[in-house]
Amino acid sequence: MDRDPCCEPLGDLLEPRLFKALCEPSRLTILGALAEAGKPLSVGDIAEQLPIDFSVVSRHLAILKEAGVVDAEKRGKAVYYAMRYERLADTFRAIAGAIEQCCPPEAGKTNQKEDTPHG
Repeated sequence: MDRDPCCEPLGDLLEPRLFKALCEPSRLTILGALAEAGKPLSVGDIAEQLPIDFSVVSRHLAILKEAGVVDAEKRGKAVYYAMRYERLADTFRAIAGAIEQCCPPEAGKTNQKEDTPHG
């Protein structure tokens, strides 16, 4: 089965490391804490807010950093982490654009949510 050539960029955008990093609930909780803070936080600052051990928080942050979701900056003995908001937003916009280009909605079809009966 041949694929439409316009769909090729979608495969390039679907980075397994990114989605693997985002699929773990504790990592999403960590990202939520960083987003709420609106500033870089140390591992200790993050661990204080969550029911997760310091070493586990540190491992999760390393995975998020490898995936390009957070940046790390060493300040003295502490490492501070910040979300890469622009990178995440750009990545998700590019994925959404590629999906829309590759799989445009069929004429006359409506959004599934709108078709769902309310009970």
